This record gives sequence, structure tokens and C-alpha cells, in this order.
Amino acid sequence: MALPLEITPDDLGRVLVIIPTYNELEALPSILGRVRKSVPHAEILIVDDNSPDGTGELADSFAAADDNIHVMHRLSKDGLGAAYLSGFSWALQQGFDVIVEMDADGSHQPEQLSRLLQALVNADLVLGSRWVHGGGAQNWSRGREILSRGGNRYTKLMLGIDINDSTGGYRAFRAETLRQLDLSEVASQGYCFQVDLAWRASQRGLVVKEVPITFVEREVGTSKMSRRIVTEALWRVTVWGAERRLNQIRNISFVGKGRA
Repeated sequence: MALPLEITPDDLGRVLVIIPTYNELEALPSILGRVRKSVPHAEILIVDDNSPDGTGELADSFAAADDNIHVMHRLSKDGLGAAYLSGFSWALQQGFDVIVEMDADGSHQPEQLSRLLQALVNADLVLGSRWVHGGGAQNWSRGREILSRGGNRYTKLMLGIDINDSTGGYRAFRAETLRQLDLSEVASQGYCFQVDLAWRASQRGLVVKEVPITFVEREVGTSKMSRRIVTEALWRVTVWGAERRLNQIRNISFVGKGRA
């Protein structure tokens, strides 16, 4: 379906798509081609965590042939959150106006990026959401879908945020939004990193919108999902939620004492 408005570089400024990689040799050529075709005005930053399969070297070859593709080589595999934080820092230093998170494996369809950019015209942060009307996930087991939906509902309840898919990693930030999120204090990884940033934006009263996307499970390469990532997310959300509730109780007690 055609969008009601056509996004151009002049509407949002300079757009950078950050794609973290670790052993994505098979997937990288496809995702780069699809991004360049779908959003020709956007630039791409590949953040490679010293992939032993040669992903970094392949990325360099693409960058040598295309001035809109850049590569950051990190010394070790420090996790998704650390890779994005490094990419955010570079993007802000280079003066980009919009920064996009996107997986390398094609699960985030570049053809749907225009939806996120369109919504960003009237938002500070746009989340590509699997769990709003029109969204979904392809090639997932029923168990994984239940885990994702349940985890997001738990997060919504514990943190008191009106976000249906806070764990998703397909999102678009305004540069000013990232500057307001105290990124130096972020230490979370994986799904929890995504929750952390969405919650920070919500706490600061920023405009967060969700647009439907279809997440497509990877067909090549190896998934980075692990039990440790899921466990970290559940633990941190529980701690954050408990701290939030405790602060609410303290505030109620303080108001009560003030009226006594």
C-alpha cells in the first residue's frame, strides 16, 4: 500500500542505518543491496565485532565501492547494545539527523523502513512493532511467539509504558532523542537494551510511536538469540519494575505525611 506522503532527505535530514554484524558473511550482501534500493538517500554504518568469518573484510569491500556505506571495526564481540552505542556515538559525531537500528539477517525488512521514517515526521522515536494491528512474525514457532508476546506484556505492566513491542530492534531515532537518553549510563544488552532505550524515551515524555512490521526469521546464518539474553531481559525488567513501584509507594507516603 502506498504511503500518503513521500519521504525525501529534506524532510528528516541525513539518515543513517546502523547494522551490527558478527559472522554475517552470507547475509550481508543481500541486506546492503535491499537497503540501498529501498531508501537510496540513507547511508549505512556496518558495526562489525571482529567477525572471524570475514564479514568485516567483505564490509570493507562494499564501503570501498560505495561512499554511502561505512564500516566500524570493533576489537571483540561485546554484545548488541555495545555495538549500537558505538554506532550511535559515531552517528552523532558525524551530524546525522536520524539513526536507524536494523538487523543484518533480513529479519527487519528494508522495504518497510519508509513506514518508520514517515512516522518519525511527528515523533521522537518510532518502533517497528510486531504486536500491533498489521504486524507479525513469519517462520516462528508458537512457543517463540508466546515468549515474545508474554515478555512484552510483562514489560508493559512492570514499567507502566504504553508500548506493545518494546523488545523489537527495528527502530528509528531522531538524533536529539538519543542525546536526551543518557546513553553513557546504558549497560544492558540484547532485548533488554531495546527495552531500556524505549523506557528512557517514555520516561522523558518523548513521543514514541509504533508502526506495524513483519519480522521474518533469518534463512541464512546463525541466530544470536540465547537463554542468557532472555534471562537478562526478564531480570532487569523485574528489577526496574520493582524500583518503579517502590518509588511510587515512597511518593504516596511523602504526600500523605505532607497532608498530615
